[in-house]
Amino acid sequence: MGIDLPLIWFLIIIFSTMMYIVMDGFDLGIGILYPAIKEQSDRDLMMNSVAPVWDGNETWLVLGGAGLFGAFPLAYAVVLDALAIPLTIMLLGLIFRGVAFEFRFKATPTHQHLWDKAFIAGSILATFMQGIVVGAVITGFPVENRVYIGSYFDWLAPFPLFCGIGLVIAYALLGCGWLVMKTEGHLQQQMYRTLRPLTLLMLTIIAIISIWTPLAHPAIAERWFSLPNLFFFMPVPLLVLWSSWQLLKSHPNSSHYTPFLTALILIFMGFTGLGISIWPNIIPPSISYEEAASPPQSLGFMLVGALFIIPIILTYTFWSYYVFRGKITHEQGYH
Repeated sequence: MGIDLPLIWFLIIIFSTMMYIVMDGFDLGIGILYPAIKEQSDRDLMMNSVAPVWDGNETWLVLGGAGLFGAFPLAYAVVLDALAIPLTIMLLGLIFRGVAFEFRFKATPTHQHLWDKAFIAGSILATFMQGIVVGAVITGFPVENRVYIGSYFDWLAPFPLFCGIGLVIAYALLGCGWLVMKTEGHLQQQMYRTLRPLTLLMLTIIAIISIWTPLAHPAIAERWFSLPNLFFFMPVPLLVLWSSWQLLKSHPNSSHYTPFLTALILIFMGFTGLGISIWPNIIPPSISYEEAASPPQSLGFMLVGALFIIPIILTYTFWSYYVFRGKITHEQGYH
């Protein structure tokens, strides 16, 4: 029995995407939460909490995109054709955010507010467009003879736009949990007060999408609600409810790690639900990862490089988070 190279690469891309959503999600969430914080010193603290790690988090986006291009060129071509506009806007948002991140600390006090606005706009825009991409993938792409035959504006539909709003809420929740874990004092207290309404909003978004998706796509409804699948997939909604309950009952006297870790579980379960809904298609609704894969020789050649580079990325990611594992304060920085 040979190695299933298309499956291995499908899992690598899923892993890279999940790592990007989890790790870049909370620092995008900090930009989304920025308008709620008026004190300039608190804004400095928020940025400093992710300054050592934010750019490394985006490595996973590059790995996922490059892997999709090399391993599944058909999927890459269809997605790029169908979602050229939101993907371009997303990249512009990430550029604005990255430039604002670097320039804000160097700007004079009179110009700092301009970079604050660029940071906010870039974070919200990039997140909203990522949510639109997720919604469009769930909706599916019309493909004929291996060519996308839809419009460049098919993504301008209610479901992808709603998913864009949902991801903004999800990243804000992650950012809130991160700041609870990394800060102290009144900023942490404010994040605790923000945590509950964000969790309730997130639950509402999840409930609407969970109802909307099977109603709009009978194949997804069949996947989730037929027996014995219903029993196999039951842990997903149960873990969503459990993690939501943990978030709702979080308070300053409980563990400061709990909100962030349970928010990660909540986002991971949402991502898992997406994977269950579209499996085994990489171009929903009908093109599987096997049909879209590159020749085995290409997949094998790329896998050698991936097996070398992924451990390196994991190692420096772990090391950077380990080194800056403490809380950050106005007076001392990390401690």
